[in-house]
Amino acid sequence: MQQTRTVELGTGLFALLGMGALFFLTTQTTGGKDFSAAETFQVTARFENVGSLRARAPVAMSGVTIGRVTGIEFDPYSLNAIVTFDIDSRYDQLPDDSDASILTAGLLGSQYIGLQGGGSDTYLEEGSEVLLTQSAIVLENLIGKFLVKGDPGDKSE
Repeated sequence: MQQTRTVELGTGLFALLGMGALFFLTTQTTGGKDFSAAETFQVTARFENVGSLRARAPVAMSGVTIGRVTGIEFDPYSLNAIVTFDIDSRYDQLPDDSDASILTAGLLGSQYIGLQGGGSDTYLEEGSEVLLTQSAIVLENLIGKFLVKGDPGDKSE
């Protein structure tokens, strides 16, 4: 009787610790940290495909978060997505010919905007638009292209 009760308590404790670990991982990976800056300036960029980019996604440069995505809209005339993001005013010397790419954190992680500096002597400011962009790489599209390509030994083309 005593041994059965010990096994039941051990199993219950193990399950409780497992749920606690899952809760901890969930709170650490869902972007719960808010981007906070005393002053920001707003920049836009146009992408053909934003993938699963969401509002509040980080904007990073050299691995450092310098801003947050504030909005994503569809432009019915150019058929592009317009992404608006805020950048901390401390980083006011980003060249205006910088490029923006939608990147993925890890293999299956969330998407974010990665900026790479250009070489211009003029800088991004409130209302600027990043003109050089690279859309998100959609894994399903890559798999589809690979499958359609077919057997590399097939010489029928």
